[in-house]
Amino acid sequence: MAFTAKDVQSLREKTGCGMMDCKKALVECEGNMETAVDYLREKGLAQAQKKSGRIAAEGTVAAYVEGNVGAVVEVNSETDFVANSDGFKDLSMKIAEIVAQQKPADVDALMECKADGITVADMVQNLFLVIRENIKVRRFERYEGVVSTYVHGGGRIGVMVKFDTTDDVASNDSFKQMGKDVAMQIAAANPLFLDKASVPADVLEKEKTILTEQVINEGKPANIAEKIVMGKIGKYYKENCLVEQPYIKDGDMTVAKFVAEKSKELGADIKIVSFVRFEKGEGIEKRECNFADEVASMVK
Repeated sequence: MAFTAKDVQSLREKTGCGMMDCKKALVECEGNMETAVDYLREKGLAQAQKKSGRIAAEGTVAAYVEGNVGAVVEVNSETDFVANSDGFKDLSMKIAEIVAQQKPADVDALMECKADGITVADMVQNLFLVIRENIKVRRFERYEGVVSTYVHGGGRIGVMVKFDTTDDVASNDSFKQMGKDVAMQIAAANPLFLDKASVPADVLEKEKTILTEQVINEGKPANIAEKIVMGKIGKYYKENCLVEQPYIKDGDMTVAKFVAEKSKELGADIKIVSFVRFEKGEGIEKRECNFADEVASMVK
C-alpha cells in the first residue's frame, strides 16, 4: 500500500514521533496507518517522544583515551538510579569511544555515528526501551595529542587536559602521574581559564568595573581605587586561571611551577595547552515539584 507525505505528517500528529521514524513505520507496515501506530508503540518510540520533555539533569561524565586521542562526554538521565546502572555507564563509555574514534563535528553528527552496525541514536533508544527514562547525549570534547583524563565521583566530574611535550616524556610514568594530578587540580579548583592571556578582554573589564564599584562603595578614595582594583585582579587570576592557582598538593607552589619542576626533572619542555571540565547537570535547571501536586496533576 502506497503512502504520501501527508500520511507521514498525519502519523506524526497521532504519535508525536519524528518524521523519519514515522516514514520508517509506514514503510514497514506497507502504508497502513493503524498498524504503523501500533508499530511505533511496540517499538516504544511514541512513549519515548512523550518522555522527551522530562528534564534529564542527572547522568554521568565518561572519559576515553586511545593512543594520542582522548574524549570526554556527558550523558544525562532523569535519576541517579539510572545513571549508576551498568547499562547506562556502559553506554556512556561506548559513546566516548565513538567520539574518539570517529571525530563527529557535533552532537547531531555523533547521534548518526555507527558502531557494530547501530547508530548512537539507536543505542540510546534501545536503552530507553529497557529503563523507560529520558536519556540525552548533551556534549562532548575531543583532543588529539598528549592527553590526560580524570573522572571524579563515579562520573560526577570529568576532566581532560592536553599537553605539549615529547613522546618519550609522554610515555614516562612520572609524567602520567603529573597529568593526572593536573586533571585532579582542574576537577577540584574549577579554573575558568588556562592563564592570564586566556581571559577575554570583556570578562576582565567587567570584573574591573565590579571591583571598582565595590572599592568606591567601601569608601576608599578614587585616586587609590585603581591600585586596589589591580591587586584584586591579581587575586582573580589566582582563583580562575589554572597555571596561576596554588597547586592542591602543595600550596607553596603554583600549578605553573609544579609543571616547570616536572619539566626540569624529565629533561624536556612540558606545556599545558588546553583543558575541558564537565560537571554533570551543570547549567541545567532542575524541576522542583511538590510530590503531592505531581500526583494530583497525574489524575486530572
